[in-house]
Amino acid sequence: MPEDNIDHIDFDALNKNALSAPLVTHIYTADPSAHYFNGKIYIYPSHDIDAGEAFDDLGSHFAMEDYHVISMDSIDSKAVDNGVALHVDDVPWAKQQMWAPDANEKDGKFYLFFPAKDYEGIFRIGVAVSDLPTGPFKAKPEPIKGSFSIDPAVFKDDDGTYYMYFGGLWGGQLQRWRTGSFNSDQAESPTAFLPADDEPALLPLVAKMSDNLLEFAETPKELEILDDKGTLLLSGDNDRRFFEAAWLHKHNGKYYFSYSTGDTHFICYAIGDNPYGPFIYMGRILNPVVGWTSHHSVCEIDGKTYLFYHDSSLSKGITHLRSVKVAEIKYRPDGSIVTLEPYKL
Repeated sequence: MPEDNIDHIDFDALNKNALSAPLVTHIYTADPSAHYFNGKIYIYPSHDIDAGEAFDDLGSHFAMEDYHVISMDSIDSKAVDNGVALHVDDVPWAKQQMWAPDANEKDGKFYLFFPAKDYEGIFRIGVAVSDLPTGPFKAKPEPIKGSFSIDPAVFKDDDGTYYMYFGGLWGGQLQRWRTGSFNSDQAESPTAFLPADDEPALLPLVAKMSDNLLEFAETPKELEILDDKGTLLLSGDNDRRFFEAAWLHKHNGKYYFSYSTGDTHFICYAIGDNPYGPFIYMGRILNPVVGWTSHHSVCEIDGKTYLFYHDSSLSKGITHLRSVKVAEIKYRPDGSIVTLEPYKL
């Protein structure tokens, strides 16, 4: 669906035939991380704005400055914007680009995990804490030690252990960390330092969190995504390899790792028996939406499973002005997921 030219799209017809409608329309929201806390739905999205930045493959036009928390009493109820939960000006270490966040709860405290560029232009991951799921959140003065890249997603397992999954290519800078330290060469190139097409693809990272959820409890590890023959997906396998938007959920005792393929615009998933993987590629959850990016979360609510995602249909195709949506996921008897079509063709 992403198009170089959107002039031919009839957005009235497209929105009429869309799988779902935007949850809120008074602001632009994206990258939704949805959770079910204390019988209520809370969505932690990016807050898109038009900051006038030039479009480029580093994502400079995604110049978000703050986070809002969206809440819903039920899946069918009106979504409520609870206002600014955290602003970049209130994060001592962060300079700009408050990209896709996540949140979780422990012992009555709520933790917002977020990426932002520091004053050296390097993405780090920070933590902010609140007594309420809607915030306001108070940021810790420094990012998580040893953190880098983007798109943190924090999963709580059945035994009470929390894990962070993260990473993103191109503007997300994951490829600049291949040697273990940040490579600042060719700063304007989004694809410098990527593996060759016939080499294994770069992998997302996972790390167990400390008891207070403020630090990593271990050095992050690569999360392997394999094909059905047990071979790592290749860098040139753009329709299946990881690009960004890591997420983990559990269904019938299996771990489902889902992610975006970035430049091919699919939300894909892989299944494993362990939160560290390996994960076997299984297919797609969502086909491409209007707009370049695709980002999501998966949340179980009242015995049903829902995909929270975004598209750019409300802004009529402006790729950095997106809107959060939700649709139910259906599982087949073997545990595979029925692929969702975002629009009726």
